[in-house]
Amino acid sequence: MDFYFGLAQVIGIHTLLGFSAWCVLQTGQVSMLQGGFFAIGAYSAGMLTTMWQWPILPALLVGGLLAGIVAVIVGFPALRVKGLMLVVATMAFAEVVRLGFFNLTWQVSSPDGMIGPDGSLGFGGIRYFPSNGWSTLEVCVFIWILVAVVFLVLGWLDRSRAGIIWRAVGEDELAAQSVGINLTTAKVSAFGVGGVIAGLAGGVFAHYATHIEHSNFNILLATFAIAYPIIGGLASLWGVLLAAAFVQGFLIEGLRFLGDWRSLLFGALIVVVMLVRPDGVLRRREPKAGARHA
Repeated sequence: MDFYFGLAQVIGIHTLLGFSAWCVLQTGQVSMLQGGFFAIGAYSAGMLTTMWQWPILPALLVGGLLAGIVAVIVGFPALRVKGLMLVVATMAFAEVVRLGFFNLTWQVSSPDGMIGPDGSLGFGGIRYFPSNGWSTLEVCVFIWILVAVVFLVLGWLDRSRAGIIWRAVGEDELAAQSVGINLTTAKVSAFGVGGVIAGLAGGVFAHYATHIEHSNFNILLATFAIAYPIIGGLASLWGVLLAAAFVQGFLIEGLRFLGDWRSLLFGALIVVVMLVRPDGVLRRREPKAGARHA
């Protein structure tokens, strides 16, 4: 059973990652920075619990908050460009973050020796869960409680004025601006919320993996992040969850015997969905004709 609980943990982490990209995509922006925010949350939360013995929940929240602050700071200059230039700009910054952690060496003494990030050797010994006697099931439940909380918050946000503004900007920037919507505020707020969620996911990942290194936060991670909302559909958070479960549970783990061929299938899946159902698997329901005239 531990294998299935472990797989459920991975799906939960990737669902959070997909939620972070969903926020940005709502405003019509495509960002490759989610992997960078994920890394910030992973290293920050890992350092807090390992080097300074913080409890897990405050460490995750601080890691998410730090990622969100960086997202807002980066969002102002990055979101001045659009389309391909935004993709290139965010990809470049994500590489800066990744290489920054590649060169980060900051260790402190502990009863078990020196602990903390060690440059290219990575950051090991993030053993909060096993050190505190957490079982695989308990970790799984903890992760999915976080997923449920984020799901409910984003569901509320989607129905609020902020969610309406995000969608308005994503559908037509000129029309949104003509009715008084501040485009920069809308985009940066989505960027910031997405950064917080990605940082939270990264913190959970660090404690799940117990050892992290710069190669964990490559371009493939950012591709996964934006793929889940594209495949599942921006109209529903359930689509993101189902897409993460399908990709990680079936495509990556269930077809492990195919080796690197899974990458081709992943790419083909995105292409097919964009051609056949460009709005995603779960599309927004259109009102019926009778209801329209009621």
